[in-house]
Parts: sequence; C-alpha cells; structure tokens
Amino acid sequence: MSLIKSISGIRGTIGGKADENLTPLDVVKFASAFGTWLQNNKNKKDLTLVVGRDARISGLMVNSLVTATLQGLGIHVVDLGLSTTPTVEIMVPELKADGGIILTASHNPKQWNALKLLNEKGEFITGENGAEVLALAESEDFDYAEVDELGKYETRDDAFDIHIQQILDLPMVDAEAIKAKKFKVVVDAVNSTGGIAIPQLLEQLGCEVVKLYCEPNGHFPHNPEPLKEHLGDICELMKTEKADVGIVVDPDVDRLALVDENGELFGEEYTLVAVADYLLKNKKGVAVSNLSSSRALRDVAKSHGSEYFASAVGEVNVVTLMKEKNAVIGGEGNGGIIYPDLHYGRDSLVGVALFLTHLAKENKTVSELRATYPSYFMGKKKIELTPDIDVDSLLTKMQKEYQNEEVSTVDGVKIDFEKNWVHLRKSNTEPIIRIYTEAFSQEEADHLGDQMIEKIKSLI
Repeated sequence: MSLIKSISGIRGTIGGKADENLTPLDVVKFASAFGTWLQNNKNKKDLTLVVGRDARISGLMVNSLVTATLQGLGIHVVDLGLSTTPTVEIMVPELKADGGIILTASHNPKQWNALKLLNEKGEFITGENGAEVLALAESEDFDYAEVDELGKYETRDDAFDIHIQQILDLPMVDAEAIKAKKFKVVVDAVNSTGGIAIPQLLEQLGCEVVKLYCEPNGHFPHNPEPLKEHLGDICELMKTEKADVGIVVDPDVDRLALVDENGELFGEEYTLVAVADYLLKNKKGVAVSNLSSSRALRDVAKSHGSEYFASAVGEVNVVTLMKEKNAVIGGEGNGGIIYPDLHYGRDSLVGVALFLTHLAKENKTVSELRATYPSYFMGKKKIELTPDIDVDSLLTKMQKEYQNEEVSTVDGVKIDFEKNWVHLRKSNTEPIIRIYTEAFSQEEADHLGDQMIEKIKSLI
C-alpha cells in the first residue's frame, strides 16, 4: 500500500487501486474534503483557493483533477501552474485567498505525488484541522455546486516575480553587496521548478548562473533528496567551472543544500546555522529548530547573546514555537529556512538571498565560512521491537535512567549530554524507536547510538 493519509495532507504513488495508491478517485475525494471543510469552516461557498505544483510527471494530471473538483464545489481557483511550495505560501495572502493546495511529494521519487493544504495565511493547516479534513474525506459528505454556481478558474504567471521582489525588498537582503561580488553559482534543481525560480533570483542578484538539471520536466536525474550520496555531479561541476557556490534544492524548493568552491558539501544542517549567524549578528533575538536538528544552531545563537529553543519535529511545530517566542529565524536541519519577516514557511529562495548576503559581507569563501562553525556529526539508527512491547513505557524508563542530564520530553525523549545528545522517537506506524545522535565525530555519534540500543534492550 502506497497511500499515506495524514493530518498534513495525502500522498501516494500514482496508479493502482483506489484507496491503496494515489488514484484519480483519491485525488478528487481529498480535494473535495478540503474544499468542503473550508466552506464549512468559513461558512460561505464563494471561496478562492490558490493551487500550484512542482514539475513531477503526474503534476498536470493531478492539477487538472484538483482544480476541476474545486470548481465543482463552487470555489474560485487561481492556478499558478509550475510553482514552488514557498511561492504558493506567499501568494495565498498576497491574493487574499481562503487557502491553498500545493501539489508536490517534496523529496520523494517521481512516482509519488501529494496534496499539501494551506490556510488563509499561506501556512500549513493544524493537526486538528487536518484530522477534520480526513474525517470528511472518509464520510464523503460533499455537496457540489449546481451549474450556474460552478467556480471560476484563472491562471497567474507572475507569482515568481512577486515572490522574488518581496525577497529583494527585505532589509536584510543586500543585493548590491552580492552584485559587487559577481558570484559564479552552479544550481542543481533536479529538473523541477527550482530550475525556474532559483536562476531567476540569482540573475537579479547579479550572479553568473551555471544550470545543472534545471529543465522542469519531472525526470529526476538522481534521487531528489539533497543528500551527499546523490550530489556527485554538482560537486564535480563546481571544480571544473571554478564556481564560488553550489546551490541544491529539492523538487518543491523548500530545502536548501550548499556546496563549497572545492566541491564539498557545506552540510544541510549548516544552511540554517549560517543564515542564523548572519541575522543574529545584526539583531539579538530567538532562534528555533526542532529537537533533531544540530546543536550548532544553539552554539551560534549563544555566541551572539541570543536564545535558542527546540520544538517537536515537524514544520508546523517549529512555526508554532517561532510565533510563541517571536523568533528572528527558525527552521529544520534538513536545509529548511523559515524567515518570519517574509513568511512562516520553509523557503529556499529567501535562504539563498540571505546566505549570499552573509557570504558577501564576510568576504570569505564558502569553505572559509564553514570553518568558522563548530563541526558536529549526526547518526541515525533504529531499534525494532516486538508488537507487544509498550514503547511509551520504554521511553519513560529511558527518561528516568538519565534524569540527571538535561532531558526534554517535548517529542519522545531527548537527552543532552555535555558533548553530545541523543533523541529517541517512536514510530507512529510500527513498533520502532528511532535514535538520532550528534557528536564531535561520526564514530562517536554512531557509538552513542549503539549504546542507547543496548540500554533499551536492557530495560525490556
């Protein structure tokens, strides 16, 4: 079964049987549920929704199904066509719409697609709201419009222009400083919509752009998750082109990875660290990431006399804590930059502009800048348990075992030791405890994970 229904949306592989994969029936049902939920929630029928999609092969088909279904409910649709997740998030409040739907499966392979749901602020709907949408989908309690009340349909082709101009207008983005450096930048956009948006931004910042996999045809030339093992091509091209910076984005352009002038990965965790360094150097405030993100962000915040807070894993949770703490910057260690002066969503475009501003003002190479940050290494392991074992009870026991350390139970159990940390989270679908660790060496991080597995086994 490759259909996953969750509070953040629905995703699955294209084709196959209804309710087992992401078929046309499933797309229509879920679009109907979200449209109906919005109509009920706002107590009106004449809503406006913004829809945008990444470049994956199934995108046009899914887009046609979603927009027609919304029209069938009497909802006015503004179709951005090929877009990015942050661009759709920007355009919902820009157009004073009632919500939005992003058609993307993010970093998943090309056979996947998904519907991600936005409220009137252009932010992901809450878990409670998502549960209500799922319940509506199951009940199929939809009331479609009669022929004279069908929703209108229009397209917009200026969304990238609006998004980029809002970035250029930000006081912390110094376009002139970037232009003066005349950076040569290689872009790997995995043949999705970042291949349109990122070069357009860079050209307005006076950069020379070398395009790699920037044709938005949905044929991903490598695994679209921006991890080191997938990025050999851009690392080689950085050296042959003698470029200053390499930029890698995922298909929906909400994750940003960087490559230095030597063809070495900057480290996904350090995208947020570098941007936070620049912002907090200029304005004391709060930085937020999730519990599984690098300790380097906390270190950088402290170095500027700022505070750091960690949320439960998940973008919605990060955003909630950012609002509560009035954070200057936040995000996730997977290269997700959330800059609230623009909007509360992960945005690679604003991440690029802020990073290049920082790089220009520091007058360093990318590798020299990276060397100014503490180096941490992360490990990921898991322990599979039998179904009869009470995972919550096990985590409670682990909490008591390490009660003399700094322990957080916001999301599973995170234990902060002096020089490293471990984060234990249970799977929502199977009897597994996921074990995330970070230390000053890869060997130490992996060893800490093994130690935790042995400790858990001893408590069973």
